[in-house]
Amino acid sequence: MARWWRTLKLSIKSLLLHPLRSALTVLGIFIGVAGVIWLLSIGEGIGRAAEEQIAGLGARNIIVRTIKPSADEVQDAGYGLTRDDYIRLLATVPTIDKAIPIREVSREFRNGTRKFEGRCVGCTPDYAEVARLEPKMGRFLSDGDLINQSNYCVLAAETADRLFPFGDPIGQKIMVDEHFFVVIGVMKSRAPSAGIGGSVAAEDFSRDVYIPITTMETRMGDMEVVMKPGQFQRDLKELSQITIQVKDRDLVLPTVDVVRDTIARNHTLADYGVTVPLELLQQAQTTRLMFMLFLGLIAAVSLVVGGIGIMNIMLATVTERTREIGIRRALGAKRRDITQQFLAEAVVLSVVGGLLGIVGGLLCRPISILIRGRLLDWFPEQMSTLPEIVRTVEPMMVSWSIPLAFAISVIVGVTFGVYPAIRAAQLDPIEALRHE
Repeated sequence: MARWWRTLKLSIKSLLLHPLRSALTVLGIFIGVAGVIWLLSIGEGIGRAAEEQIAGLGARNIIVRTIKPSADEVQDAGYGLTRDDYIRLLATVPTIDKAIPIREVSREFRNGTRKFEGRCVGCTPDYAEVARLEPKMGRFLSDGDLINQSNYCVLAAETADRLFPFGDPIGQKIMVDEHFFVVIGVMKSRAPSAGIGGSVAAEDFSRDVYIPITTMETRMGDMEVVMKPGQFQRDLKELSQITIQVKDRDLVLPTVDVVRDTIARNHTLADYGVTVPLELLQQAQTTRLMFMLFLGLIAAVSLVVGGIGIMNIMLATVTERTREIGIRRALGAKRRDITQQFLAEAVVLSVVGGLLGIVGGLLCRPISILIRGRLLDWFPEQMSTLPEIVRTVEPMMVSWSIPLAFAISVIVGVTFGVYPAIRAAQLDPIEALRHE
């Protein structure tokens, strides 16, 4: 043990004779280790954010949406999901816990002289739970509102602010089309949901007005007419979406096949689409693992480069210290002593670089948040054009990346330090003493 301690102290003294060269070698290992931790943390943060977006749709949910066919395929009888589809699903699929019919239409909302364009959503009381809406004041829709086809409405946060900038909106009336609706609740602000590929469109819940779907059916009908300058569009559809919640997560995938078959029997057009968040979640998890593996391999390359730097400096050291090696051999040092000294120097460089790299890796989250905050302050317009996930995602430390990166740095140091150490030990003592 004492011999190893003496070897370690001698190695440190030898490295300190050339501090700049040693520091540059340590820098290579530092960048490699910190790079592994940073890239894995960023990859984990992006992957988790994507998974949370998908999980927000509900792992037990199956989403069936109306898709508008091409103009040539649309019939006067309408297209998309129908109320019969909804009733048929409830009657024929026993694994369904609940099914929520939803109809969405664009409307202008009015309160006196104030006007506001947004989305009118006809839904049931379960919609609030599925969409993760929380009441700020008042309440959401109830079963009694549906049964009585009440002219009640619930406002999203921005809708309430625009129509009622002053005072309490509860109990006040707004006009939708030519009908008055009494405000019974206001929802808290909710972040928009991002689009998931081509499967689910992004949704902004801030400009909504929620009314009982039975009221929408009787007051507004199924025909939606859109008139714009030079454009007249008429759409006949009963439902925009049916969100199905299955009793157990393990029953989701078997239920999907039954749902597809049940709807397909009554639809000749490709006017609907089925999205399964659980399938998307599983795909996202697989993609995240592949993404992290790819980033880890990229970072590992920098560690290898750092190891090459260690080999380079150790080979140069062997050449510079040839006479010293000859003197030590002449005084009785064995080949293994020379090997141990040079190998110890390589390990010291890699360990110091690895420890500093770990410290740099732990600073990933605060530094990235600081940089992003500065960029938002300096370039607000450019940053606003970036995807939301880029503007909001935060790196998440991967616990196993720290010991992995440190272990790789030590292995790299030992691996790339073995050859120079062996070469030093194999020098002929007599030739070494003659070296100038």
